[in-house]
Amino acid sequence: MQYQGVLRKMQTEIGDPIQYYLLFDGDFLNLNQVLNKELSITFIKFQCLNCGEERPIFRQGFCRSCFYEIPTAGDWIMRPELSTAHLDKEDRDLEYEKKVQLQPHIVYLANSSNIKVGVTRKSQVPTRWIDQGAHEAIEIVEVPNRYLAGITEVALKDHIGDKTNWRKMLTNDVDDEDLIAYRNKLKNYIPNEALDYYIENNEETHMIFPVIQYPEKVKSLNLDKTPHYKGRLKGIKGQYLIFEDNTVFNVRGNEGYVVGLEVQ
Repeated sequence: MQYQGVLRKMQTEIGDPIQYYLLFDGDFLNLNQVLNKELSITFIKFQCLNCGEERPIFRQGFCRSCFYEIPTAGDWIMRPELSTAHLDKEDRDLEYEKKVQLQPHIVYLANSSNIKVGVTRKSQVPTRWIDQGAHEAIEIVEVPNRYLAGITEVALKDHIGDKTNWRKMLTNDVDDEDLIAYRNKLKNYIPNEALDYYIENNEETHMIFPVIQYPEKVKSLNLDKTPHYKGRLKGIKGQYLIFEDNTVFNVRGNEGYVVGLEVQ
């Protein structure tokens, strides 16, 4: 089976295990069906996810000029506390920013390699947790806009981490934690503006990833340095493909790369 197209982050469906899909124009590949098979990846060219031009990818699948111009790459994406749509104040495109920022957001705890705090739109639960490779997660607050979620995350970051150790996540060097107890402890640090939105009674969500074999020590595949790679797929976790020789490939980290795939 052969496929070709521009890489975008894998689409997922919650299940036991989680189902993963690569979507191309007019075609798709269910990667769970590729487990234990040989998969080759060949870099062909760049294609910016916004303008579609063949330009080197700068960040998030966009060329440099698009990254600094389009509303989908504004600073508030990575730093939600910078959101201003609730003030009717534009960053790059107020209509778009209102659409995204002025909707329910979740501040959560997720355990991928360690417990971390994060923010996502409510509509992205549990997709966001799956993308981070979290095997367990829980909501802390549900607020009506991105700004309130952002200032809550900033306040909680003084008491718990906000980063994932992707190497630990991929080697499955993780422990189960009592996220309910952590949530309850963190309540004391939620800003007053968001305290009324605290979620008092909820349970952890658990994710099961399709992994046959975890790597002992990860080697990251860089298509710029290694434009062709072939290996036996042994697992999928987060947005990573895991191969038998300990190679891992970050699909989301290579958005905007046009590749050829062959399954044998």
